[in-house]
Amino acid sequence: MTPAESFVELAGAKIEMLKAGTGRPLLVLHHDIGNPGWLPFYDDLARDFTVHVPSHPGFGKSERLDWMRTVRDMAIFYNWFIEHLGLESLVTVGLGFGGWIAAEMGMMCHHDSSRLVLAGAMGIQPSKGEILDQFLISTIDYVKAGFLDEKNYVDLYTAEPTVDQLEQWEINREMTSRIAFKPYMFDQTMPYLIRGLSTPTLIVWGRDDRVVPLACGEQYRDAIPKARLEILAGCGHSIEVEKPAELARLVRDFAGRA
Repeated sequence: MTPAESFVELAGAKIEMLKAGTGRPLLVLHHDIGNPGWLPFYDDLARDFTVHVPSHPGFGKSERLDWMRTVRDMAIFYNWFIEHLGLESLVTVGLGFGGWIAAEMGMMCHHDSSRLVLAGAMGIQPSKGEILDQFLISTIDYVKAGFLDEKNYVDLYTAEPTVDQLEQWEINREMTSRIAFKPYMFDQTMPYLIRGLSTPTLIVWGRDDRVVPLACGEQYRDAIPKARLEILAGCGHSIEVEKPAELARLVRDFAGRA
């Protein structure tokens, strides 16, 4: 499908959004490296859902909100965004950094999403290992680390990223540093507050995730009441790129449950 691009004006900024499909609304919150465009994963979901993919404030073509200083600020913004668009019976899918935002949203407003999917979600300090620090390596190496098979990276971004792509990654990284640097990519209150999440939650992890340890997925599963963890072999952190059909099937099956 060819998505429609629009800009939503909210909280003093214009937010870029891609949208396609018909049916129940589904919101995808992208990784910290930004949204690379309309992916086959989105296209698959758009067969059964109206898929909304905004670029976070300060990412992509979305304007930066200077007052936004924490991931919790962004989660509050997105709960407002959902209300502004009138999205009901919503399925929310958070990818990596977007999974952290989605988890924060769910803790604040349990009724906004009827189903929550956290795929390789950041936001919780791993009991084993560490979340890969993008500020200690080059941007290109950080993006590559999200893929088990480098061919998947090349197919999406090409072997040599364009100057425009490199510039966009740096802009995204700047916004990430503003809201998620200290502590890096987790909130120390998450293990306690997430226990109050009542939204049915599916957690999905790539077995070979080199960015966010599998331990984080296990911790989310253990903390969220009745959450389920699915581990996909043969992929890394960018599950939506390396296993798009498998992830879409999991989302579809889960969201269809009563």
